Amino acid sequence: MDTFFCAQQSRQFGEDPIANAGTWQTYVFVECPTPWPTEALNSKPIPENLRTLRQELQENDDYIEFFLIYNEEIKRDDSTRVIIYRQETGFAQGYYQYEFSVVNIDEVAPATKTYLLDKSRDIYSLRPATRDIFICTHGSRDKCCAKYGNPFYRKAKTIVNDLSLSNVRVWQCSHFGGHRFAPTAIDFPSGRYYARLDETSFTSILKCTGNLDFLKNVYRGWGILPMTAQVLEREMIFRYGWEWFKYKVACRVINQSDNEEFSRIELSFINPDSNLMSVEADVVIDDSKTLNLIGHCGGEKAELVSQFRVENLSINTKLIHC
Repeated sequence: MDTFFCAQQSRQFGEDPIANAGTWQTYVFVECPTPWPTEALNSKPIPENLRTLRQELQENDDYIEFFLIYNEEIKRDDSTRVIIYRQETGFAQGYYQYEFSVVNIDEVAPATKTYLLDKSRDIYSLRPATRDIFICTHGSRDKCCAKYGNPFYRKAKTIVNDLSLSNVRVWQCSHFGGHRFAPTAIDFPSGRYYARLDETSFTSILKCTGNLDFLKNVYRGWGILPMTAQVLEREMIFRYGWEWFKYKVACRVINQSDNEEFSRIELSFINPDSNLMSVEADVVIDDSKTLNLIGHCGGEKAELVSQFRVENLSINTKLIHC
C-alpha cells in the first residue's frame, strides 16, 4: 500500500466532503517547531504538564482539543505563542480568540488552564481582526498531509503575501481529521473547514469572491454546527452567496434517528441588517451515493462512507428561538 494515497482515492470517487468539520468548542493551538511525531503532543519540546492538562480537561470536556502549529517566519526565538479559539454562544459567527506568549514552554499549561477556568474570560476574549489559516501538514500521521499539505502551505503563504493580506496568518498544523481531503485547512475565527484546496479556491475563500460552485468539492462544513446541520448550512451558502458568511446563526436539531440517517434541522439566522429568519429541512443519507473508501493511507479495509442530501427545505420569515 506504499503507493496508495487516500486523498487521491477520495477525489477519484468524487466524495462530497460536507459534514466533515470538527465540532470542538475550544481549540488550543501551541507553537512548536516541526517535525511532529504521530501523536503531536509527544514532540520533544512539549513538556509533560501540557499532556497532563489535555488529559485532565478532556476527562471533563469532550469538546476541547490541543494542536501544534508552526510558521518559521512568525516564530520568535524568545517565546512560545498560544492561540485559543472558543466558540461563541447563542447566535454565532464563529469563535472568540485569546492569544498570549510565554517565555518558557513549561508556562503554557498553567497559563492556558488559568484562562480556560476563568469565569470572566469573556472580558478579554474578542472577535479578532486577525484571520488564522491552519493547514494540516502532519505527515507522520498520514502521508497525504505531507504530500499535499506541505506544498500547499508554502503556496498559501505566497498567495497571502501577493494579495497583501496583512491580517492573515498561515500556519502548519497538526492533525485535525480529514486526511483524505488533503490539503485541508481550518479558517478562523469563523471555524470553517475546507478540503482539496488549490490556488483558485483558496484565493476565492480569502477574498470572499467568485462563483460558489467550487464549494461542492471543497467545503467540509462549519465547526460550530453538528455534522448533519453542516449539510443544510452549505445549502444556505448557495442560496445567499458570500453574504451568508456575515450572518449569525443558531442551530436546533428538531428530530434525529438513532443512526443519524435522518435529521430534521432548524437554522435560525440574523443577517447584517438585523433581519431574523429561519430555515428547516431534512438532512438524509443518500444511499445511491454511498461510497466504499479506505479512510487513511495506512488503512487496509474499505469502509462505507455516507453522502447526504437536503430535502423538504422551507425558509420562514418568523424567528423560532433555538
